[in-house]
Amino acid sequence: MLVAATANAKRDDSLQAITPDAHGLAVLVLTALALFLFTRDNIPLESSSLAILIILVVGFQLVPYEKAGETILGPLDFFAGFGNEALVAICALMMVGKALETTGALQPLATLVSRAWSSRPVLALAATLVAGAILSAFMNNTPIVVLLMPILVGASLRAKFPVSGVMLPMGLATIIGGMSTTIGTSTNLLVVGISRDMGMHEFSLFEWVLPVAIVGGVGLLFLWLVAPRLLPDRTPPMADTSPRIFSAQLHVKEGGFADGKALSELLAKADGNLRIDKIQRTESLFLAKLPSVIIQPGDRLFVKDSPENLKHYEQLLGATLFNVSDNEHPIDDETPLKAEGQHLAEVVVTRGSPLHLRSLAAARFSHSYGLLPLALHRARAASSQVTGDLNLIRLRAGDVLLVQGSGEAIRNLKDSGNMLVLDGTTTLPQTHHAKRALSIMGGVVLFAALGILPIAVSALLGLGLMIALGCLGWRDAASALSIPVVMIIVTSLALGKALMGTGMAAYLAVSFVDASFGLPVPIILSAFMLLMTVMTNVVSNNAAAAIGTPIGISIAQQLGVSAEPFVLAVLFGANMSFATPYGYQTNLLVMSAGGYKFSDFLRVGIPLTIIMWIGFSLVLPMLYQL
Repeated sequence: MLVAATANAKRDDSLQAITPDAHGLAVLVLTALALFLFTRDNIPLESSSLAILIILVVGFQLVPYEKAGETILGPLDFFAGFGNEALVAICALMMVGKALETTGALQPLATLVSRAWSSRPVLALAATLVAGAILSAFMNNTPIVVLLMPILVGASLRAKFPVSGVMLPMGLATIIGGMSTTIGTSTNLLVVGISRDMGMHEFSLFEWVLPVAIVGGVGLLFLWLVAPRLLPDRTPPMADTSPRIFSAQLHVKEGGFADGKALSELLAKADGNLRIDKIQRTESLFLAKLPSVIIQPGDRLFVKDSPENLKHYEQLLGATLFNVSDNEHPIDDETPLKAEGQHLAEVVVTRGSPLHLRSLAAARFSHSYGLLPLALHRARAASSQVTGDLNLIRLRAGDVLLVQGSGEAIRNLKDSGNMLVLDGTTTLPQTHHAKRALSIMGGVVLFAALGILPIAVSALLGLGLMIALGCLGWRDAASALSIPVVMIIVTSLALGKALMGTGMAAYLAVSFVDASFGLPVPIILSAFMLLMTVMTNVVSNNAAAAIGTPIGISIAQQLGVSAEPFVLAVLFGANMSFATPYGYQTNLLVMSAGGYKFSDFLRVGIPLTIIMWIGFSLVLPMLYQL
């Protein structure tokens, strides 16, 4: 009763003392604009972040925030995020995690998972969920999902276990595991860093592992026993969407359309769609593919296309179609086209890959990898089929590209580590640096866990050792950095600082407490966590965390209770991005590989969100005696 009376008195005093000024209202409007822009798929996240940061800096440059002639907030204050300890730790850990990926340090786990799936798929699913959750507690879950996806595709197909019953539970399990430690996700590091900067208690590496173990354990049981039953059997997005491309020869006949025509006329006759690799006149003479070259009877045009198109070109040009390695038997029902040594594979576009936010033409994909793109499935499009020239489409994270090429070309692409290749195999890159990389990662975690070094220092030292000892090259290190993640963190920190500095965070906190007047503190805590959960499924979890943390701390101060459970409410709420495929980047990868629809995430994500929210709402008040 005394705590409630004190809280009521503080609330009444605060309502009278805090009134939003013009700067505070402007920052609130800008925050709302930022949250709106972050949900727009057609605007790159880094562009939205930069625009908000520019508006914030220019606005406070033109109209400084002053009180009693003293500048409280100036434009330079908003650049502090670039040197924030949390951002340094996040970037260093992303690069250290990349070293584990490129050295194949997790190969033993992959082998173990593959063997388990071949014998007992149901128990293997449970082991996969637990292993993914544990690994995600110590490294970013994106490389873990990238590692497990091709393994699970191949293993579940061999075990005749629906791929759709495996992929989504695995992805959500890694998000649950990522909640459990300071370094599990960039969101965790961000919340802890902001809390420390505001003078709050500094959380240790494993400080909240107990509530996550209790509540997350129930969540994993749901994902193991219930979620696969809620998911329909989906077909992977690229299954049977496009015919294979065949290499063949067109022998020019005397008197046919091609006889005596320039190459440009042949291409025009085929509406520019005919793909000619080379022109052979004699056994040793190959002609340059110049538009003006004249085609003669007996010339062989080496072409690539679908069987239907090749037969069409045969009739159109008055030529005879042969297999590329058979000059004796024309193509007919008894001698069909052969795609000799050709394989199909699916390439998932991930953030940081050479294809992300680029077209195939700009990335010189076919030339660089010797693979031919056949079809594209867009993760956020209503239909998996894309019309138009595939080479000119700007690719986004989660898009799936169906490619064809030799087995060697597909293996080379997979071994490069630059892109996620789903071809049903379980081979992974393995180098002699794997044990070294694991040892360094273990040292990073150990030094941070024992409090010997701050996580930012420990991660930076680990990165230096990875590079010095040959576990990571600078090219791979640079590719691990995500510009959108960096920009949204910096911008969110700047908005958070503006909300705090102008008093708007305190005003919002007082308004929230006033709206929940008379309710017990645990109910207020639960409602605030639910608000963060809804926000993180709409906007970036880092944005929700950076903006929500100062508000959560202000709410605790208004209530006169410990700020720690409210900080954790922000952290847990911002991590519960289960219900939409756009809530977290791994959700998009999982959506693509498993052929899921938006409704599938709602079927599994909403019940899981409710389980986790109710669980944390019960556990946090007990642990912190609210």
